[in-house]
Amino acid sequence: MKTKHVQYETRGTCSKLIDVTADENNIIQQVFFLGGCNGNLQGVSQLVRGQHIDDVIKRLDGIRCGTKGTSCPDQLCRALEKLKDAPVEG
Repeated sequence: MKTKHVQYETRGTCSKLIDVTADENNIIQQVFFLGGCNGNLQGVSQLVRGQHIDDVIKRLDGIRCGTKGTSCPDQLCRALEKLKDAPVEG
């Protein structure tokens, strides 16, 4: 299977980095968050696995955390947007 991968440095959240891989059809294969609310982010990672990038972006884009202008799910959308344009490997 051919895949694409990015590591995205988050902005404005407790998590610091999102590592995400998708296949050549933009289906998310795995997501790892560095930092943040471990249990919640493990849940988000499991829920988005197997989903199409565009479907996840539609659902999570714009979610805010408290008074912050963003959230870990919103930052995941930024990572997924970058991943869509990443080159396919393998």
